Amino acid sequence: MNKSVTKVTSYVLLFALALSIIASGVASKAVHALGVSITGSGGWNETAFVEWTPVSNAQGYNVYVKPASAADTQYKQIDTQLIRQYPSKWRADAVGLAAGNYVMKVEAVLSGGSKESAVTSTITVKAHDRSGFAFANQSTFGTGSGAYNEDGTLQNGAQVIYITSATAQTVTLDVITSSSGTKQTGVGLGAILALRQKGYDQSPLAIRFIGKVTDANMGSSINSSGFLQVKGASAYTRMNTTIEGIGNDATVYGWGFLLRNVGNVEVRNLGILLFQDDAVSMDTSNVNIWVHNNDITYGKAGGDADQAKGDGSTDLKGASTYTTISYNHYWDSGKAALIGLSESSEFFVTFHHNWFDHSDSRHPRIRKGTIHIYNNFFDGVSKYGSGMTTGGSAFVESNYYRHSKNPMLISLQGTDIAGGAVGTFSGENGGMIKAYNNSIVDLVGGLVYANSNAGSAPANATSFDAYLASTRSETVPSSYKALVGGTSYNNFDTTIDTGVNVADIDNVSTVEQVVTAEAGRLGNGDFTWTFNDAVDDTSSDLNSALMSKILNYTSQLVSVGGNSTPPTSTPAPTVTPTTTPTITPAPTTTPAPTTTPGTSVVHNFTTDGKTSPFFTIVGNLSTSKGTVVYNGLTLTQCLKMESSTSVGFTTTTAKTLTLVFNPANGLKVKIDGTSYAMTNGIVSVSLAPGQHTIVKEDVTNLYYMKVD
Repeated sequence: MNKSVTKVTSYVLLFALALSIIASGVASKAVHALGVSITGSGGWNETAFVEWTPVSNAQGYNVYVKPASAADTQYKQIDTQLIRQYPSKWRADAVGLAAGNYVMKVEAVLSGGSKESAVTSTITVKAHDRSGFAFANQSTFGTGSGAYNEDGTLQNGAQVIYITSATAQTVTLDVITSSSGTKQTGVGLGAILALRQKGYDQSPLAIRFIGKVTDANMGSSINSSGFLQVKGASAYTRMNTTIEGIGNDATVYGWGFLLRNVGNVEVRNLGILLFQDDAVSMDTSNVNIWVHNNDITYGKAGGDADQAKGDGSTDLKGASTYTTISYNHYWDSGKAALIGLSESSEFFVTFHHNWFDHSDSRHPRIRKGTIHIYNNFFDGVSKYGSGMTTGGSAFVESNYYRHSKNPMLISLQGTDIAGGAVGTFSGENGGMIKAYNNSIVDLVGGLVYANSNAGSAPANATSFDAYLASTRSETVPSSYKALVGGTSYNNFDTTIDTGVNVADIDNVSTVEQVVTAEAGRLGNGDFTWTFNDAVDDTSSDLNSALMSKILNYTSQLVSVGGNSTPPTSTPAPTVTPTTTPTITPAPTTTPAPTTTPGTSVVHNFTTDGKTSPFFTIVGNLSTSKGTVVYNGLTLTQCLKMESSTSVGFTTTTAKTLTLVFNPANGLKVKIDGTSYAMTNGIVSVSLAPGQHTIVKEDVTNLYYMKVD
């Protein structure tokens, strides 16, 4: 297992002269060359990032990464979509890095064609914590690393697509749709996943979200229940897919994810806000699912009284198994996780290092399953911690409970029916919980152990909340049974591979510190909120101020793309500290640089090919499609408008876009999702400020573009 509990982020002030800083015997330096001023850099789990101030005369930026000990010839350029502009800075994130030390280089391409660059200090990158059932018994069940290798680098042959507010419905990918290898082009994320549902194309696929992507941006890519569906052809179809956010501000807003019949799917580093049903629903016959490092806030109110905060956050049912849910930050969730519904057989799930931040219940709520719950921070939980029913077994160890109510409940016994209460779990049979080495501070409610008086009440061998083990490897005697249903603990933690080594488990005294630093998105994300413990610890009501902030959340992202030279290498894996990597191709275009008021940008494919400091162009050129004469120019080379073709750019003021095609009437091109017909080969469209994309509607040939 790879284990990471430390995030290294360094902020470096750069001066005209290079500084050498010696810390703990390791030299760290930042170089400020000419006009490029790096203001921050750091490492996270399999990610490094750099931030810099805008260079006034830069036409665009290229960003590179290499192992710190490698020669400068080993720099590899990152995809242009990983470079983004914000109101007062630029930022780039290099993803898919194995654990190790790296440096990043920012290169500004100036108006005259010259270049200036700056290099970060050494950046330390850690590995994600690949523990739990998603990584157990790998020879039989595989893992949950999605499109990535176990060291965090992309698998060979992995495909990468970038999803922004502008590209969610226009991104394209060729998908194998038959046993003979026939390919079909999917247009829009939903269509791509629908084609992969056929099961013929199991190529590793990384779906990278950038910025805030709303339900309106997604359009028909989400279904009527508000889900982006990732579905396999039949139970446990291996999809080898990672759905990930880039940087600290990738946010899916107003919708969630539905996983069905899939294997090896990873969902990570996303803010999931105002989802319509569940944030992540693992519904029906999934295996090797890994949901981690996400920020999950309120969903939209449902029709039931207990759905004011939305329904489930991370629910799993329908014979889904071998799943790890880890390092997620649940913000005042009403129902954090329903695990199991009407399963007839055992299944396996791990919860670890999650921050249940003033959430109410279901941490998780278990039916039938075999569940390992460790190193979670129960922070002011208002209803109950983990609830056990219907013959399940849970090992609850080394968790930290701060002022949390009813840490462990078993249906119809112990604290669940104390004082004549009717019970929390709709009269269902009970299951069994084994507890070990949990830290319970300022307990609210009750905790009754079967075999010890260490809880809030004397031991009760018949009507209890959990069996308290004296050692981690202790087996629970079969004489301890659920009061209703008669289930004994199955002692799975002593007999099967749980995907967890003792070394993977943090000392309980460090859990609060580790989880609050590591759970959620990179750097704790761009959404902040401070709860009032005096009120929020015990209240399960919707926090109206928090909801208001969620409703008013806006992205600070200005544009996507470095607007300079894209990587020229073709297939795949990203940089590792020990090998020379290649760069993943970008099958879609994200809008590029910005115009300034009063400027005009012209692109002539005859003289310029696909090279542009303004447009980001993906597609094939041709010199055999005829000659076009326009505005005194003789145009002999064109961009073929095919399914894989796209042109992206960004404007900051209202502009007019003019496109010149082969002379033809009636043929159409799609601009920002709207179809426009040509008149004598010309299309002229007024554009509002923002990101813009040109893609194929009809097969035709584009010779010339102008934005003015």
